[in-house]
Amino acid sequence: MIGRAWWIPWLWLAPTLALLGVFLVYPSVDTVRRSFLDERSREFVGFDNYQTIIDNPNSLAADTHAALLNNMLWLTVFTAVCVGLGLIMAVMTARVRYEAAAKAAIFVPMAISFVAVAVIWRFMYEVDPDVGTVNAIFSELGKDPVAWLNNTQSPQRPFVDLPPADSPAPFQVNNFALIAVGVWNWTGFTLVILSAGLKSIPDDVMEAARVDGAGEWQIFRRIILPIMSPTIVVVTTTLVIQTLKTFDLVFVMTNGRFKTDVVATLFYKEAFVFRDFGVGAALAVVLLLFVVPIMVLTIRRFQFQEEIR
Repeated sequence: MIGRAWWIPWLWLAPTLALLGVFLVYPSVDTVRRSFLDERSREFVGFDNYQTIIDNPNSLAADTHAALLNNMLWLTVFTAVCVGLGLIMAVMTARVRYEAAAKAAIFVPMAISFVAVAVIWRFMYEVDPDVGTVNAIFSELGKDPVAWLNNTQSPQRPFVDLPPADSPAPFQVNNFALIAVGVWNWTGFTLVILSAGLKSIPDDVMEAARVDGAGEWQIFRRIILPIMSPTIVVVTTTLVIQTLKTFDLVFVMTNGRFKTDVVATLFYKEAFVFRDFGVGAALAVVLLLFVVPIMVLTIRRFQFQEEIR
């Protein structure tokens, strides 16, 4: 920099870098270190803690394989439904006069803390139809009340009486019930972001397509989706990272019982309930290894978009 010392920008960045170092970098490095130590973080055990996660012994707080499968279910179903609903709602609300009111109503759940959302939906899923709204609706439809949060049967069972009665993790009623709460909470976020991307499409492009005889489905598939693809990727990446960190809803609503554990709740139980800091740290590192590549790909995509502008 001409006429300015090179260290001045770093001086302004120093407080932020110091906070990041103390509250992010150091805990991350220390967690990796502890993952190679025993349960009391005293003796070096190498990759034994990671081998324990793979072997999945009965001594663990829950089934690690089931927790990983649950995370994958959240990753696919939650992300796909949120992005799909958000995109559909963005297109639909853009066509009504009360667009702002509709978006505000859908976005309201995002203003509620995740713990509060979990408490609200625990009451919503209550078995007693006089308390639980969902079972009250089922009762009005002539269906029997369903214990949504501890039901490990396959997801079609509350609706149609078809086999199989039981389903292997993660395809269970309770997991889909939890994912439905997450979708309710996060769809407003996807709606707002995707709606902003939709507004960036010039009206001239849409009108020109209609003049050329393109139908609404063709406009959506060949104009809206290609132009909005960068925005959709950003939203999808955000949701993927959120699903990998899922903790609040599962912890408050089921505490991981009935085969609903995810990696984050299993890590909490191992580290802070069973006091096995080695396995707990290893689980945290596994979760980190899932998140970091997605963040790296996102950053590279942003850099690529900046270069082509």
